[in-house]
Amino acid sequence: MLEQGPQDVRSRRGEVAALAFRRRHRGNPAGVVRILRVPGVHRPRSDAWLLADALRRERIEGAAVADLCTGSGVLAIAAARAGAKSVVAVDVSLRAILATAINARLNGCPVQTRHGDLFGALGDDRFDAITCNPPYVPALTDDLPRHRSTTALDGGRDGRAILDRVCREAPAHLRPGGALLLVHSSVCGVRETCELLRRGGLEDEVLLSVRGPLGPVLAARAQMMRQRELLGRADEEELVVIRGRAAG
Repeated sequence: MLEQGPQDVRSRRGEVAALAFRRRHRGNPAGVVRILRVPGVHRPRSDAWLLADALRRERIEGAAVADLCTGSGVLAIAAARAGAKSVVAVDVSLRAILATAINARLNGCPVQTRHGDLFGALGDDRFDAITCNPPYVPALTDDLPRHRSTTALDGGRDGRAILDRVCREAPAHLRPGGALLLVHSSVCGVRETCELLRRGGLEDEVLLSVRGPLGPVLAARAQMMRQRELLGRADEEELVVIRGRAAG
């Protein structure tokens, strides 16, 4: 099944993000991304389109870009379509790497794929921009899943198992003036992300935010999250895109 743009987002928050995405990309062929769904790889949701919108605002023409937790490759493809000079897509899932290679070819985009665990696949390479839509759903345990149905979702008990690693390790892979762009839910703690970025010497800023009802996965875990004081009384969350920019 082919998906074009964020047409399959169903929640109200997704409709808002998708509407903003379409409005910003109206008449711009670089904003249309065609995605072939590969079994075992999650299709792009509202958080991916929100991050793609933020990436486009960065004006990355001629930049070297890395996309971590690439999944279907939608952000890597969006970067290439926005004029990035080179794009590296990384994922721990071989199915995701296959999906990214197929979708990059489908969109006519030169994307290099690397199979590995986050920055471990990048060696000593540095980039002008790094994007990441990590697994951030609070889970029962801190053990990260191996089953493909939850690999792209579960982020440890507080949802920050992958987030914290990305925040800590990204500064060493950014060129002067380069930026890390992250998207996640407010249930994981926006202040915690910003604080970690500052500790790493990055200038933090919340670029985009969309408030709306919990998605189906988070809604199913609402009681668990309330017990851990990750969620208030309302079944709502805020999707946020946070940027950490290196000096220079």
